[in-house]
Amino acid sequence: MKLEVIEFEIFRALIFDEVGIYLDDSKISLIQNRLYSRLIYHKITSFSNYFQIVKKEQQEKTQMINLITTNETYFFRERQHFDFLVSQVEQFKEKKRLNIWSAASSVGAEAYSIAMLLDDMLDKNQWNVFASDINTEVIQKAKKGLYNESWIDKIPEKFKLKYCLKGKRKFDGTFIIDRELQKNVTFGIHNLLKEDHSVGLYDMIFLRNVLIYFDSKIKQKVIDNILPNLKIGGFLVISLSEHLDDLNIEKLQKCQNSIYKKIG
Repeated sequence: MKLEVIEFEIFRALIFDEVGIYLDDSKISLIQNRLYSRLIYHKITSFSNYFQIVKKEQQEKTQMINLITTNETYFFRERQHFDFLVSQVEQFKEKKRLNIWSAASSVGAEAYSIAMLLDDMLDKNQWNVFASDINTEVIQKAKKGLYNESWIDKIPEKFKLKYCLKGKRKFDGTFIIDRELQKNVTFGIHNLLKEDHSVGLYDMIFLRNVLIYFDSKIKQKVIDNILPNLKIGGFLVISLSEHLDDLNIEKLQKCQNSIYKKIG
């Protein structure tokens, strides 16, 4: 079953409307490969028929978004950002509680990396991490905190010993994040295209490896949506491969590459 160009265009428009990701023409094979399994599941023979199901059934639309938004991640990705977090913890100790939002957390590697650092430096009652993603499946995986043992390589040795428990018997070849650490990490579904004050206020927001998928208009919308959730004096962290140069960010002051401080 081949995804025709006209079919690709209607899926592209829907995906852009739902999550703000614009897929250029080179992504037609990617979309075909990721959605093919759903045609098999529904026992249909065309992507046009599948599109009709997606339009009618919210659950299937969610499944489609899950397939499209699955991205690469790993523990302690772009270590410079974690070094910056460590450098800021001392001043944060003056606060009653340090709150950090991992705003595109995928399967939780970023959130648990942050949690390991904070737990190592602060008391349990001094910090909290909220992790969100639009992908419902990756959030469920993140809540379990269970990973293939190949993922453990990027974790510093002292954190492996302290927070990573080796799986046994049917879980052989995996490791699980220590349950005590997980108590300070909460997960939820969140669409960055929607402003949501109920998410709370944070001292630092990690928004990494997601803006790269948006055009300038959608990037601006995302930044405008999350800035109300960042405390004045707090920090916004984006990926080293991303930039905000094409946006209106008068409330942000660039501290160093990919790290911005909210000043108003």
